[in-house]
Amino acid sequence: MLEPAATPDGLAARCTRVLFSPWARLGLLLLLLACAAAAMLLWQPQRLLADGWPPQMSGPTALVVFAVAYGVLTTAFVPRPVLNLAAGALFGSQAGLATSLAGTVLGSALAFGLGRLLGQDALRPLLRARWLTAADRQLSDHGFRSMLAIRLFPGLPFCATNYCAAVSRMGWLPFLLATTLGSVPNTAAYAIAGARASAPTSPAFLIATGFIVVSGLAALIVAWCKRKSLRGT
Repeated sequence: MLEPAATPDGLAARCTRVLFSPWARLGLLLLLLACAAAAMLLWQPQRLLADGWPPQMSGPTALVVFAVAYGVLTTAFVPRPVLNLAAGALFGSQAGLATSLAGTVLGSALAFGLGRLLGQDALRPLLRARWLTAADRQLSDHGFRSMLAIRLFPGLPFCATNYCAAVSRMGWLPFLLATTLGSVPNTAAYAIAGARASAPTSPAFLIATGFIVVSGLAALIVAWCKRKSLRGT
């Protein structure tokens, strides 16, 4: 008599458990990210700054397509500043800001969903180091406040913070709300800088670049202070 695991139904159940196990899902996530990163290296989206948008695509359709592409590209580790500058250069400061912000929210939602579905179960048991558990506790217990600070004072890679938030117990609503509100100032600065790049001595360009520099310095200060507090936890 065949044991339960040797029957067709038993083998199918065992294969299903293996395929949907936490480590199998994490492996799928890593494979998807590796393929996406390789595709971006080959496509080189930074060429938008030099080559511009395809001339046959314009109007609201171009804005929607760019926002969707923006969201997908950020999940593949394409830096947001490059896309924000391109949005401003292609569509102007106001439309560039709206398009970039929509792409930011979409990209963060995609990364958060992928990380939560494919990576959380496998990675949470590995959060044993003191600073990792402190960071996880900060994100889990004070998700909105922590993510808002991360977005307001950029410094950490956008895609990496999305996946880290997904591994924590932060909820969807505070994550997306903090991302939307906190991304506005820096995104606006890059969009304005991109729109006024042809006039680098204009007040708008100088103010935008000044804000980017100041926010970057503030991010370093906040990161240093937070690093000390995490070490002391």
